[in-house]
Amino acid sequence: MVLHTRVVTGTGGGPDKTILNSPRFLPELGYQSVCAYLHPPRDAGFDAIVQRARDWHAPLVSIPDRGPFDLSIVGKLHDACRQHRVAIWHGHDYKSNLAGLLARRRWPMKLVTTVHGWVRHTWKTPLYYAVDRWCLPRYDKVICVSTDLYQRCMRLGVSENRCVLIENAIDTNMFFRAREANDAKRALALSGRFLIGAVGRLSPEKGFDVLIRAVGELAREGCDVELAIIGDGDERDALMQLIRSLGLADRAALVGFRPDLGGWYEAMDAFALSSRREGLPNVVLEAMAMSVPVVATNIAGLPKLIANEENGLLVEPDDVGALASSLRRLYNNAQLRARLGRTGRETIERRHSFANRMKKVTAVYDSVLGVATP
Repeated sequence: MVLHTRVVTGTGGGPDKTILNSPRFLPELGYQSVCAYLHPPRDAGFDAIVQRARDWHAPLVSIPDRGPFDLSIVGKLHDACRQHRVAIWHGHDYKSNLAGLLARRRWPMKLVTTVHGWVRHTWKTPLYYAVDRWCLPRYDKVICVSTDLYQRCMRLGVSENRCVLIENAIDTNMFFRAREANDAKRALALSGRFLIGAVGRLSPEKGFDVLIRAVGELAREGCDVELAIIGDGDERDALMQLIRSLGLADRAALVGFRPDLGGWYEAMDAFALSSRREGLPNVVLEAMAMSVPVVATNIAGLPKLIANEENGLLVEPDDVGALASSLRRLYNNAQLRARLGRTGRETIERRHSFANRMKKVTAVYDSVLGVATP
């Protein structure tokens, strides 16, 4: 039995798609799993994760977590290990990693973690990074979702024989375009303008302020564009103020969290990722799988995924002019949009299949348990 562990607030993010999708693929590969989620008490956003777990038939254990120093969770996680006879602990963040080391003192098991990336946008995050820096070298295997994160883990002292690169992936049977953008816009009661879409947590590292300014440039030039940013977060008020100050209230919308992104991807004429820091974001994989042409920042694992001009466009982070220029090219060139949409989908089918990713993950499980593989 594998116990996935994750600390989350609100509706979660990209890692939760990977975690909650995994139980569907593991049984045929010889493993069962359960997902233990630590979340603030009375967090209404957690209902979205509960619903996704139901939809995807992912066994879920809910553990109220009262903050960074609530060590009572260790006892609750130990109980979950004993109840489910856990053989492998699979952590997904700093607190899960620390809890795994503590729980193993009372319940013998192997420790695996996936490093999805680190962000530094509150006073607490340097502490979280320091905790992970101590934990990671003590884990049996560390899975990194991008080359950049793999290199950082090696610098943190994770030995080469314990560090594994397994990039993010998605289930292409769940993400594919079934209708044209105009039909999807009508279904969502959107205007007929050229729709630039973005998905992510409303936080500084996502660079949505840069994206909003880039759309502002296009609007001032007379481009008939609009922007939809899907997601929630602490930066909502600041981003709304920026939208109003640029006179974009009728062209830019903070849509909020949406559990089903398929229709939104279909409505998009272009997808923009303006992040300052990332690993290998699932939302880019999803947009490419949906044949939406992508403009993304040239950071972390993205240059390995996107070959500039071949299956997407790359720009430097924090460069409003460059982002506006790439979006302008897509706005003016339907042939470029179609080509990048097609080659983007082909890239995901060829290199980022979720089923293939899970085979690599279970090979890691086999290795820590000493199971011989064919």
